[in-house]
This record gives sequence, structure tokens and C-alpha cells, in this order.
Amino acid sequence: MATTANPTPGVGFEYPPAEVTWLKRDVLLFARSIGATKEELHFLYELHPDFSVFPTYPVILPFKNNTQEVIDFYAAQKAIQIPGVPAFDATRAVDGQRLVQFLKPLPPTSQGKKFEVRTKVIGVWDKGRPGTVVDTQTDLVEVSTGEVYSRVIGSAFYVGQGGWSGPKGPATVNYPAPKNKKPDVVFEETTSAETALLYRLNGDYNPLHATPGPGVKMGFGGVIIHGLYSFNWACHGLLKALGASDPANIKEYQARFASPVRPGDKLVTSVWRTGEIKDGWEDIRFEVKVEGGKVCLSNGRALMKVVGEAKSKL
Repeated sequence: MATTANPTPGVGFEYPPAEVTWLKRDVLLFARSIGATKEELHFLYELHPDFSVFPTYPVILPFKNNTQEVIDFYAAQKAIQIPGVPAFDATRAVDGQRLVQFLKPLPPTSQGKKFEVRTKVIGVWDKGRPGTVVDTQTDLVEVSTGEVYSRVIGSAFYVGQGGWSGPKGPATVNYPAPKNKKPDVVFEETTSAETALLYRLNGDYNPLHATPGPGVKMGFGGVIIHGLYSFNWACHGLLKALGASDPANIKEYQARFASPVRPGDKLVTSVWRTGEIKDGWEDIRFEVKVEGGKVCLSNGRALMKVVGEAKSKL
């Protein structure tokens, strides 16, 4: 019987489950590093009666794993190759996009429970000269019960590593920002030379965000800030502006990493309420721009319960 080549090489490959751990201290650091303020002590003070983990914290766990020590980022990325596709160079990879589904609140510490991240490949797409996209699904699972606390659908873009005759992949679903409509909320922040140096202490130790060499090699001209910093910072701003900083008021959050952010850039987020509500969750759209420059987070969408009227902050 004749066999045919797998039309979707790499798809279905499951990485070995990886144990992940976190302490209250990790949760506090994460919240502060993405902009939580003293008005939100439930994210910043471990004895607060409503002490909570900021909901996007799970995106850091596949980087941090179960250690409190610094990780060799490149070695960790190279550890396991996806069968059926080329061996991609992790030193020339950037984030593509992330969708996070918040299924169950995380406990403030993993102590007393065992958690794993379970990741499988859901797409490997050859985009030709620009590079290759690898799509994955990562579930944060409590081992004893099998409960999934969060699900992250993400993509990594391996710069300049395409052209291996793989499938080009389907068109992505877009959630464009409304045109010719004033945003309901605007919030902003000026980053500093130390923004990425603080954020990396959460466990994402990619040298691209600390020293100029990798960014020069990749054509960025030097250090760039973690795409996931901008991603988490924007989610914090959304939750504070529309959801009264209550994690229970956000169900889903996503964005596409459209262009790099450099230390010192001013980030400006514009938010639009669509008024489209399903099962109590409103479809919210947003985009983040570098002031005077490009959109850095596009395709921004969240499902939220909006508390009170949104007011513009210009």
C-alpha cells in the first residue's frame, strides 16, 4: 500500500510534560514587573484578603519551569527537536502571537500541589524567505486532578528559517481595531532601559532582551523588550481600566506581536468596546502602538465583564 508524506509535519507532537512551580514571591514580582500599582494590593501584598495571581502569569511558566535560578535560555530551547521538520535555531526566534484562556484561578503558590505544563504542536508553517511559524497549545494542569487551569495557544516565528517546502498554513483569524471610531479608553507607559531587565527575572532569560548582540544579529539593531512584557502590561491595563482589577472579569485575552519595542519607547494602548456580549462576556478590541511609530501589538481581543463605564484617559 502506497504511503504519502504527512501534509502537516510535526503536528500532534507532544513535548514531555514539564513540572512547573511558583512561590508567592514569584507572583508578586510578576505583578509589579507588568505595572501593578499600590492601588492593586491584592496583586502586590501577600497578606491581602483577596491576594490573587495576575491571570496571565501562566505564560511565564514554560520559561521558568520548576527552578528559582537563572536558566540558559538557548540550551532550554534546543533541548527537544520536533520530528519531521528542520532543526530551527532558537537564537533567531521571536514571538508570533498568544491567546490565553483563563479556566481556573491559580493558587498563590504551587506548594502542596503538583503542576505540569503539557505542550503539543498544532502547526508548523513554512512562510518561505521570512521564516517558519510553529504553533503550540500549552495547558497548565494540576496532576492529581487533571484539571486545566489555563490554556495558551501560541506561535513562535523562526526568523529567516523558511523555505524547506513545508505547508504554508491557513490564513489567521483577524480581530482588527475599529476604524474611524474614537477609543473608549487610552492608557500609556514610557518604558526604560531597565524594563526588560526587571521582567526577565520572572524566568524569561532570552539574551535578546538583555544584551545587544542577538538583536543586532536578527536585524533589530540591539536590545528589544520582551513581546510578552508588552502583552502582559496591556492585559494589566485592560483589567484595571475595564474590569476593576478583578481577575474574575476576564475570560480570554490575545494579541499578535507586530513589531519590536525598544527600551525607552512609549507604549500607547487604545481600547474599544464592541457592545457584543455573549453569556455575559463582552468582546473588547485593542491595539498597542509605540508613540510616533508602529503598532507593536495588533489583533488585540479580550472577553471581559466590564465594570462601570469606561472613561478615556488621554
